[in-house]
Amino acid sequence: MGKILIVFAHPAFEKSRVNRQLMRELASVPGVTLHDLYEQYPDGDIDVVTERECLEEHDVILFQFPLFLFGIPALLKEWMDLVLVHGWAFGQGGGALRGKLFSCVLSTGGSRSSYSKTGANRFTVRELLAPLEQVANLCRMRFLPPFVVHGTNVITREGIQNAAAGYRVVLQRLGDDAPPQPGDFDEGAYLNDILSAKEDAGHA
Repeated sequence: MGKILIVFAHPAFEKSRVNRQLMRELASVPGVTLHDLYEQYPDGDIDVVTERECLEEHDVILFQFPLFLFGIPALLKEWMDLVLVHGWAFGQGGGALRGKLFSCVLSTGGSRSSYSKTGANRFTVRELLAPLEQVANLCRMRFLPPFVVHGTNVITREGIQNAAAGYRVVLQRLGDDAPPQPGDFDEGAYLNDILSAKEDAGHA
């Protein structure tokens, strides 16, 4: 069973209904390590050696964060700049993350339809994650599409519970001996679509 590391960055976690519920699901999934950057480094002083050791010990790396203004939180970007450097993560003498699965877990106020070429946000979520996908490619990791919770401004309690239950299923699948692979998805897919595939199989 693969070990999963969740690198979590939320600058206003105490206000997040969705991410609090997602976090409650982690305890029921074996092999998952939660690493909260804002809790671990309130002063922003990142322990690079410890971070790299943690990454090396896991098979699946997930960045979990709210999509504010179409980008990642500042501390997560700082973490990337310090930890994922030439000679360790990539380039000559690098390759410490080679072959690991990488994906993102996002929450956003916009609907799925708003993240499209014809939608209000003009780009798909996958397109907005292109820099992270390229980082994964540079580090020779295998990039999977994201798990996304849409409509967080209007989501109901039932919707949050359903999203959290879906997150648990996705984590279980990622920890399987035969986890999903990049080739299993088309360009516009989400990791959420694992759930649809499972339901379809159940009704076959």
